[in-house]
Amino acid sequence: MADRPYTLLSCSVSLDGYLDDATKHRLLLSNDADLDRVDEVRASCDAILVGAATVRNDNPRLLVRTKHRQDERIARGLPPSPLKVTITEKGDLDACANFFATGDGAKLVYCTRANFNVTATRLDGCATVIDAGDTADMAWVCSDLHARGVHRLMVEGGGGIHTQFLTEGLADELQLVIAPFFVGDSQARRFVGDGAFPWNERSRATLAEVRPIGDVVLLRYALSSRFRQD
Repeated sequence: MADRPYTLLSCSVSLDGYLDDATKHRLLLSNDADLDRVDEVRASCDAILVGAATVRNDNPRLLVRTKHRQDERIARGLPPSPLKVTITEKGDLDACANFFATGDGAKLVYCTRANFNVTATRLDGCATVIDAGDTADMAWVCSDLHARGVHRLMVEGGGGIHTQFLTEGLADELQLVIAPFFVGDSQARRFVGDGAFPWNERSRATLAEVRPIGDVVLLRYALSSRFRQD
């Protein structure tokens, strides 16, 4: 699809493939050096997308943190941080969440038609709510983002969103960071759910880079012919 953004998936997991543990406290899987790397990647993108569950569970700010990267973006005529994007079926989002309350940049919420009106009312003044049709088709969302000027998209989860992008062939690269410990709890959230993935024992993804970053390791996979080694 030429009419969608170049899309990279970014994720940190435990050695046994979990995004988090099953407690109410957020599990720290990364380290300071890797968080700085993620900040650099964010600064290179036009938009950051997360699912509504990530907005509710992790309460992320999704901002470029370092001033010099913000200044570099501003010098290029861009806002200090990328556009924030989320996708919701039920529209159960809190307007006071960090996603909406932090940063002066634009926020987009793609919402299914059944809950569009109530969501638009709830988030009036803090986000642009877009009618995404009956099922919030991910390919359509990507096409719409591209039409809005998003050429480089960073997807930061959660597991359901990652599963959709991967199984629908909408990802160009995967940046997967492995933390050096196990979670060991099947009730915890995993990196992906069940699905028919294009990469399996007969069709393996291409490993493009392995980079130790302190006590974690970055695995970078090329998932499409559009992959850029930069």
